[in-house]
Amino acid sequence: MPNQKFVLKSTFVPKGDQPQAISDLTAKFLAGERYATLLGVTGSGKTFTMANVIQNLNKPTLILCHNKTLAAQLYGEFKQFFPENAVEYFVSYYDYYQPEAYIPGRDIYIEKDSSINERIEMLRLHTTMSLFERRDVIVVASVSCIYGLGMPEEYFKAVVEIEKDQTMERDELISKLIDSHYQRNDFEFVRGGIRVKGDTVEIYPAYLENSVRVEFDFDHIARISRINPLDNRVLSEVDSFPIYPANHFITSQEQQNKAISSIRKELESRIAYFEQNKQILEAQRIEQRTNFDLEMISEIGYCSGIENYSYHLKGGKPGQTPVCLLDYFPDDFLTIIDESHASIPQVRAMFGGDYARKKNLVEHGFRLPCSFDNRPLMFTEFEQKNKRTLFVSATPADYELEKTDGEFTEQVVRPTGLLDPEIVISPIGNQVDDLLERLKKVIAKNDVALVATLTQKMSEDLTDYLKNAGIKAAYMHSKTKTAERTNIIRRLRLKKIAVIVGVNLLREGLDMPEVSLVAILDADKTGFLRSKRALIQTSGRAARNAKGLVVFYADNISDAIAQTIEETQRRREKQIEYNKKHNIVPKTIAKTMQEILDATKVAQEVDEAKSPTIKEYLEVNSWESAQTVLKKEMLAAAKALDFEKAAAIKDKLLEMGIDPTE
Repeated sequence: MPNQKFVLKSTFVPKGDQPQAISDLTAKFLAGERYATLLGVTGSGKTFTMANVIQNLNKPTLILCHNKTLAAQLYGEFKQFFPENAVEYFVSYYDYYQPEAYIPGRDIYIEKDSSINERIEMLRLHTTMSLFERRDVIVVASVSCIYGLGMPEEYFKAVVEIEKDQTMERDELISKLIDSHYQRNDFEFVRGGIRVKGDTVEIYPAYLENSVRVEFDFDHIARISRINPLDNRVLSEVDSFPIYPANHFITSQEQQNKAISSIRKELESRIAYFEQNKQILEAQRIEQRTNFDLEMISEIGYCSGIENYSYHLKGGKPGQTPVCLLDYFPDDFLTIIDESHASIPQVRAMFGGDYARKKNLVEHGFRLPCSFDNRPLMFTEFEQKNKRTLFVSATPADYELEKTDGEFTEQVVRPTGLLDPEIVISPIGNQVDDLLERLKKVIAKNDVALVATLTQKMSEDLTDYLKNAGIKAAYMHSKTKTAERTNIIRRLRLKKIAVIVGVNLLREGLDMPEVSLVAILDADKTGFLRSKRALIQTSGRAARNAKGLVVFYADNISDAIAQTIEETQRRREKQIEYNKKHNIVPKTIAKTMQEILDATKVAQEVDEAKSPTIKEYLEVNSWESAQTVLKKEMLAAAKALDFEKAAAIKDKLLEMGIDPTE
């Protein structure tokens, strides 16, 4: 594997606290320290500091984010910073996902239901391909990276290497590709498919935009070409080409046979357990369900929920640490946990939730105990897999500070000279009317604003009120779909809307220099959403604008408000001193229209996932055309990650007696 170098491309140069932060963090890791913490205030250029540390250390890097919105933003930014290197995107590939579950109190069994986003699946497969082929790889990932994945060794063994003039028959290549989970389809050429025409085999790798044509001359390969799959145009000829598997889960026939035998033994043991405890229904249920799965695996090599037999298929042992994306990295990789105060609790919580759901399924005969081993990493396992970790946050939590013995690298001074926003306090009694007047002033200056509420209902009601007052507003909370969140942020940054009203999703990592006002309603209420950490994070959304202002609507000065004001004042004093010393006049971070579009391109892709046109609706004149339009709308919703809408349309089709998959 060649040792490619990370090459950072940017018009920026380190300024403010950045040079010292980059130097300190680089020195710590080069000295062999396992952990480091970067306390970087909002707008101080933490992402640029991270990029410089990556370039200095020159190690494959995993950047873990706590939500897809932030992951999409960082992916766009690092693609711009490292255009010559491999920047990859690894998040959950489900458009919508309903996990298998059982509710004992109501005797309700919920079957697993999901739809996979082909685009994201392609990016996941491209990630593992890059990790095998090169070292200059940055993977921006969500918590999906701690869930089970196929064995790297089996995955790599399934790579099909093809070379010009190589001795190989056409049918031998086809057989190898089928073993790597490619499917032959001579009519519809899709990713993960192969098409055969005489002595020519065309392959559409599951992880690439373009396909490959292999032309045979009797028993050897005469020509290998990269082609455009849409028009079959030859893009270039190559001397060799590795074809990576179309799926991360690769199992040989020998291992599959061993797994079937092993599953049968566990089934016999489980039936005996239920019968001894006089749980006859559970014994019959597990026998029937498992035998059906075994028949499916024997006949077609697959069954619904096959991941629940993962340790049998991998030849592992019960309780063994699952293989995940982290195992595809070389041993010396660097982990950066962005917004660590939010990301680490999320990683810590994954195992417990998964175990509680599986426990009900196992105890009532829906799954064998081996299903417990199809799981995310426990937090201790996650820690063991990471050899060097950089925590990044404006408000590091106790865990991060404990790992670094209370020490951290501070990045308070911003390269732009921007100050932490001024905080003013206004009474709650007239907070809505006061907010409306402030918003009108913000809009008059061609700026935008964020408003934090305590509840989802309040965010929706306030949004309606602002719209009725003539202000273009949108709400965003935990029920807002992933892709829609990204699209709302994009619309705000392009100033198609003036205000986003939300609960707590506005706090972490949203780079929006267009925001000049942040208003926090009911700021003196105690609780998680109004803690010191939450108030500092929310206030920081106005820190990228020279006119930034934060309004706390409060009747009392809570401890959290007092601490936030004190910390903000400390930072402002340091920032003002730096600006005076270097004759810096604070200025708002300027982003071009193209930079905004590039950083929010996931949302742009969502915009392109259009529903059927009004013309298509008007032309519905038969049962068949109605089915076609509904299916098209379902697929458009799935592509846009609006899985609830897609599921609702799917249910409607089923009510009509239509199979949505046909």
